[in-house]
This record gives sequence, C-alpha cells and structure tokens, in this order.
Amino acid sequence: MTRATHVKANAARFPVPQSRDEVNEAIARIGLLQRERERIQADMNDELAKVRLRFEELATPLNEQITGLSQGVHTWCEAHRLELTRSGKTKFYDFAAGEIKWRLRPPRVSLQSAENVLETLKRLGLTRFIRVKEQLNKEAMLAEPEVVSGVAGVKIEQSEDFVIVPFGSNLEEVA
Repeated sequence: MTRATHVKANAARFPVPQSRDEVNEAIARIGLLQRERERIQADMNDELAKVRLRFEELATPLNEQITGLSQGVHTWCEAHRLELTRSGKTKFYDFAAGEIKWRLRPPRVSLQSAENVLETLKRLGLTRFIRVKEQLNKEAMLAEPEVVSGVAGVKIEQSEDFVIVPFGSNLEEVA
C-alpha cells in the first residue's frame, strides 16, 4: 500500500515582478529604500557621536584623576619595592583596598630596518634567524588555469552575482 504524499506549493516569500515595468518599478523602489536606509544610518551615527562625546567629556576629569593617582601609587611603591615584595621574593602586595603587582612582560623583538637586519644576518651567516615562507601563487594559477586543471586539490571556480544598481545610489544590492 502506498501512502499518498501531498506537496504544498511554496508561496514566494518575496514579490516577483510580472513584467519589465514591474521590474523597473522594483529597482526604483530599491534605490529609494537604500537612500532612506543611508539617511537613517547617518542620523544614527550623528546621534552616537553626540552621545560618545558627552560621555567622554564626563569621563575626562575622572581619567585624569585616575592617571594622577596611579602615577603617585606607582612612585611610592617603587620607592618601597623591597619592603613590599619582601626583598624581591614576591611580585605583588595586598593593601586593604586592593593589590599592586609588578609583571614582567615577555621579551619581544623590535627592528629598526628589516632590510638592513636581513642583510647583516646573511653576511654573518645567521640564516637560522631568517624565515623562508613558501606559498601557493593563486594569481599565477588564475593566469594559467589549463596548466593546473589536472593537479589534485586545485579547482578553479567562478560564480556569478546578480547585482541591482538603482540610479542615484552608491550602494549595490547583491541578491
């Protein structure tokens, strides 16, 4: 016994134009909506800038006080570092109101002129400090797709976008 299956017609979730004139009207409407969206975004950015400025102005004197107090605490703690760290046995101290810490950052390399350093390292035979990086040249593959078409793992792909550009609009809508 076979069970009958019912297939419901999927109603379009978006309006589909039925003529060239309706397509033209839809494109015009898209342009109008894009411009309105840009106005809304510009208004939002203006409001956000005002709010940010207002709160930054409120926070500025507090930031200045925090910076001044922090520098004073740092100066005092440096002057009393041996006492606070038990002659360097610890790197922190707990006050009743909070903790201070000395943290040693990891070492880092800073270079003045990478080209000069590379030349000097090569000249001194210190090539172990030079990294040679192999990379696939995708641009060359795109220039000669027939040569790499048989190479396992290489696939040249191309897709197509449908783009609507209403007149008077800078933004594109990609469907």
